[in-house]
Amino acid sequence: MHRVAVAGASGFAGALAAYLVQRHPRLELTTVTARADAGRRLDALYPRYRVHKELEELDPDALAERAEAALVAYPHGAAAPVVQALRERGLPVVDLSADFRLDRERYERYYQAHEAPALIDEAVYGLTELHRDDIREAKLVAAPGCYPTAALLALAPLRELARDAVVDAKSGVSGAGREATGTTHFVSVDENVSPYGVEGHRHRAELEREFGNGFPVTFTPHLVPLDQGLLASCYVTPERGVTPEEVRELFRSAYDGEPFIELADEPPGVRDVRDTNICRIHATVEPATGRVLVFAAIDNLWKGAAGQAIQDLNLMLGLDETEGLA
Repeated sequence: MHRVAVAGASGFAGALAAYLVQRHPRLELTTVTARADAGRRLDALYPRYRVHKELEELDPDALAERAEAALVAYPHGAAAPVVQALRERGLPVVDLSADFRLDRERYERYYQAHEAPALIDEAVYGLTELHRDDIREAKLVAAPGCYPTAALLALAPLRELARDAVVDAKSGVSGAGREATGTTHFVSVDENVSPYGVEGHRHRAELEREFGNGFPVTFTPHLVPLDQGLLASCYVTPERGVTPEEVRELFRSAYDGEPFIELADEPPGVRDVRDTNICRIHATVEPATGRVLVFAAIDNLWKGAAGQAIQDLNLMLGLDETEGLA
């Protein structure tokens, strides 16, 4: 058994991460921490997860004595000092924030001044299907954002074929975080669909990181009245004419044997992947235009956050990446 702590367990992703660690056959949940909710029990905040532990204030020394690895689920900016403190004490860390997903210039352009820049070069981007070997050797892994997870998995098999891409993505409100989901937020979202961040959402930085600044990607996120779920609809202009069967073969070749990728004969819906670590993908060609259409559905709290973090941690600890998730 590997002893694991979850720092920032009072948020949506952190609470799910604590639940996944607790039910994992090879992990032991030793510590859960929070800021404003320290002193409360996690099962009082999230009864459905039944994690019967009291949330503590973060004490890096005490945490390092009780755990041999950590998941950090603080917001961007707040996560970096916590990650730094835990790495200084020798703990492998999976960070669920944006703090170590990007190079310093891109991070500070899209977010803020970096709080622990010396660790940036140590971090590995935690999209397992694209960086599995590096994750196995890493001591610091940056779990990707939910939108980039779906979009990158949808676009990666087309990397050599695509001239440009449009990513039209829609996410449930849990993607906005616990603090943004009160009554006022519900009233504004219910029976409504709205785009946001249309002139440069922060998550496009991760698309740039993986595909390069020279690849033209239009990325528009939308908020939809769901609690969990994310669908990325991607429209790709190919460099040459392709057939649906040729496109589907690219995806079969890219994802053969991938435990958390499902290739579907029809476009997926978010209910298809609810409460799973699966990304369900359908790819085809639009006859009228010749564009490649790819639809990727994930649960934004699972494959888009906590589930993917467990997948990363499994690899870092030398476990089968499906343990605790299948």
